[in-house]
Amino acid sequence: MTQLHGLYGLTDATLMPTDNILLEHVEAALKGGLSLLQYRDKSTDHSKRLRQARMLLELCRQYDCPLLINDDVELAHASQADGVHLGQQDGSVAAARAYLGAHARIGQTCHASLELAHKAVREGADHVAFGAFFPSHTKPDACRAHLSLLQAAKTRLSVPVVAIGGISVDNASQVIEAGADLVAVVHALFAAPDIQQQTARFVQQFNLS
Repeated sequence: MTQLHGLYGLTDATLMPTDNILLEHVEAALKGGLSLLQYRDKSTDHSKRLRQARMLLELCRQYDCPLLINDDVELAHASQADGVHLGQQDGSVAAARAYLGAHARIGQTCHASLELAHKAVREGADHVAFGAFFPSHTKPDACRAHLSLLQAAKTRLSVPVVAIGGISVDNASQVIEAGADLVAVVHALFAAPDIQQQTARFVQQFNLS
């Protein structure tokens, strides 16, 4: 499995309220150099979520970008997405691995805890995410993580490390220099007036590190 590095985009149903807008926004990010996409939709409209996941997967295939599904192992399986990203309340990594198979990409949110990250890796996670490092539009009440956590994680963990939470073009270099392999972004990417150009700005941060 290819080790991922770079910009990790997360979709937002408010910023992308229709199929067309969703696809247009995501394709702009893909053209700009997006490394990983997560489809995140918390609605209960299962037919819409399956339709959109399948459309995104077809689009991502054109740009050789893996697609993960947020929190929903069943949707990841039904859509044949590349994998799933789990919160701490969304079932175990081990159960997701058993269901999705050896080739699925599985990530887990570990907040500000190396202990949770070690557990996720033991259960078969391919990457772990820490945050929030800065105030977040998506999760304003999220617990805060310190940059030193990324440095420790890079030393002690054998999988890619993701930084999430309030990351912008202006502060991305801080988490990258601290050890983040990927930066996960929602608003600072998909609310930008020129998403392709904004993606390129994030990617450039990795080239400078």
